Amino acid sequence: MTQPTDLLPVGLEDKLPQSAARITAAMRACLDVLGAHGYDRVRPPLLEFESSLASRMQGVATQRTFRMTDPTSLRTLALRSDITPQIGRIAATSMKDAPRPLRLAYCGDTALIQASQLDPARERIQLGAELIGADTVAAAGEIVVLAVEALREAGLTGISVDFTMPDLVDTLAAKDKALDAATVEAIRGELDTKDAGGLKAAGGAAYLPLLYAAGPIADALPKLREFDTDGVLASRLDGLEAIAARVGDAARITLDPTERHGFEYQSWFGFTIYADGVRGAAGRGGTYRICGSEEPASGFTLYVDRLSEAAPMPRFKRWTIYLALDADPATVKVARDQGHRFIGQLTDDEDPKALGCTHRMDGAELTAL
Repeated sequence: MTQPTDLLPVGLEDKLPQSAARITAAMRACLDVLGAHGYDRVRPPLLEFESSLASRMQGVATQRTFRMTDPTSLRTLALRSDITPQIGRIAATSMKDAPRPLRLAYCGDTALIQASQLDPARERIQLGAELIGADTVAAAGEIVVLAVEALREAGLTGISVDFTMPDLVDTLAAKDKALDAATVEAIRGELDTKDAGGLKAAGGAAYLPLLYAAGPIADALPKLREFDTDGVLASRLDGLEAIAARVGDAARITLDPTERHGFEYQSWFGFTIYADGVRGAAGRGGTYRICGSEEPASGFTLYVDRLSEAAPMPRFKRWTIYLALDADPATVKVARDQGHRFIGQLTDDEDPKALGCTHRMDGAELTAL
């Protein structure tokens, strides 16, 4: 019977063997892809000084992090809610002299004080890659292709990528000197809510075509080019087209140019990635600048817990062998070298099948159960 002291806090849960196996398999598949493309894994600490985390990247809400006082330094520590700022710190400090572009990968746990109603999990496994020191279409394209390949290698299907342009309003407003800061912010807010009436009332009638320039990229890009009569967006649109061409048939590409939620610190390009069976987004990424060093970077984050639920259950070719007390060590070694796993006998009344064993070894004899 469950006792009150056995209950877990809201938003936290145990990952039991089957779920843990899915997560481990997805992590391994994704990290193998990143490693194969030259991304070296780093492991930043779970705790950092709050001021360091907050200063490295805009849009990181430190009020969502667990905080405590460090008894050694008496400074405030934060339990990370996002690993990306830590990668920025590493790039700007310990690896500031490393050759650029710098390719780093990571995977680790994060925690939130409070999550959203749509995604109530307060502990998440974050896996991703950062390409630091390059702000080019080629760098952004590499990141998108890498994210898609990682999901495919993890066994996910029906992958789609939704592009966005986080600095779109600022770029357009920069050429219109008649718009003051308050009006620009109001236009940005109405575009966020996709409110055509509110956009007109805010003085942004000229921006109405942006609301309809969304959907499959082959349809949306021409609408944006038609809207961009002054050519202000030409280089960005060319970049999006080049990135989509690089992805090719590996994923469905859509465009929502005014989407900003979750892209608070991205610069000219952002993307959200989806897959069949995954609740919400499987990950997101884009281009940004690391606060403090102002170094350009492109990267993505995958939500391993979420995507692992849609990944196929790993099928191991290895056996689970029940080792009787008289099992021959030499025969055991041969089986171990072949990748099989073992459960050793402890008592005479054990049931090997109930323990999940597929075979039994008595002496040097191996029999199927």
